[in-house]
Amino acid sequence: MPLIKLETTINAPIEICFDLSRSIDLHKISTAKTNETAIDGITKGLINYDEFVTWQATHLGIRQKLTSKITAYNRPFHFCDEQIKGAFKKIKHDHYFAAKDNIVLMTDDFLFESPFGIAGHVFDNLVLTEYLKGFLIKRNQVIKDYAETDKWKQLLL
Repeated sequence: MPLIKLETTINAPIEICFDLSRSIDLHKISTAKTNETAIDGITKGLINYDEFVTWQATHLGIRQKLTSKITAYNRPFHFCDEQIKGAFKKIKHDHYFAAKDNIVLMTDDFLFESPFGIAGHVFDNLVLTEYLKGFLIKRNQVIKDYAETDKWKQLLL
């Protein structure tokens, strides 16, 4: 299974970074190009442990739904969301946060697997890994932008 590992340095308090990362509203902002909309479960605000959200979006020209659930939660250091329903065979996204001198290292471990055996494996390696990596980098840049400016107050206050 492909693993995408990203590290993003953010000059902001760890609690703000953690909460922005689980903000449904910020996710919608960061994924405007794919028209992601929360249609079931937690559809606004902050998602918490054992809660789920169903997203509807268009990726690679295909409209789809994906439901994920928060399966681990230790504020403000870690949470994990996992696909419980959707097009993938598996998605597990661990979000880690570590702070030193008001600088946060946000680490994403994004593990995924497409269905369809060998064909899915080839698609993961040729197309999907880079697509998802770009998707996550964009999302992290939005989190960083909101956390390092007063924009976070629009979503968290």
